[in-house]
Order: sequence, then C-alpha cells, then structure tokens
Amino acid sequence: QVQLVESGGGLVQAGGSLRLSCADSGGTFSNFAMGWLRQPPGKEFEVVAGITWNGGNTYYADSVKGRFTISRDNVKNTVYLQMNSLQPEDTAVYYCAADGRTMFPGWAPTRVDGYNNWGQGTQVTVSS
Repeated sequence: QVQLVESGGGLVQAGGSLRLSCADSGGTFSNFAMGWLRQPPGKEFEVVAGITWNGGNTYYADSVKGRFTISRDNVKNTVYLQMNSLQPEDTAVYYCAADGRTMFPGWAPTRVDGYNNWGQGTQVTVSS
C-alpha cells in the first residue's frame, strides 16, 4: 500500500518554475505507475502526467506538454513534477497518485479513475 505525501507547491509568477515532490512511505512504490493530477478552482480533476513503474513510458496532457516533466527515483521512493513556464491557468491543487491495482504496468493511466491511491494535495498558484 502506497502512502503518498506531496511537497513543493507555492506561489509563483507567470513564466516561473516549481518542482513538486511526492514521497511514498508505504514501501511498494516501485511496483506501480504514478501520476500527477490537478483540480483547478471550480473545475474537474485532470491527469497532468503519468509514468510507468520503471520510468520507461510517460504521458502528458496536451496542456502541459513541453513545459512539465515527470520523473521518479525508485531508490528514494519519490516521484517529481518539474513545472516550467507556468501560467495562471496552471493554478490548481496538485495531487500525486498511484495505480495500486496494477503491478509493473507498461503504461500509466491517462484517466482520473485509473489512480486509486492519492496524496493529500499541494496548492500551486500562478500569478499573472
């Protein structure tokens, strides 16, 4: 069972960068695909990025391609989201999540319901 804790959110000006981290204390992190999801104010959840258990495949929403990079360190049990060229529309609560139902998958879920273990979220606010 993964137990996820995010960090790294905050307030940044448009064009700036932030790096989110998500650490797992459950001990089975390396078996599962991981993702970063977000919920903008008043909007639905969306999958921003996903990564397979070994980092071999990644997924990005069209809105963040070329600006965000997901990566993972299975020794540190941590997944990262490097966010560059941030825009006000990136303002949201960001969650890391695991697909704890599928071990060693060849792809990361691209749907919100593909993730069943979530962290508590971290706020990212981008000012114009």
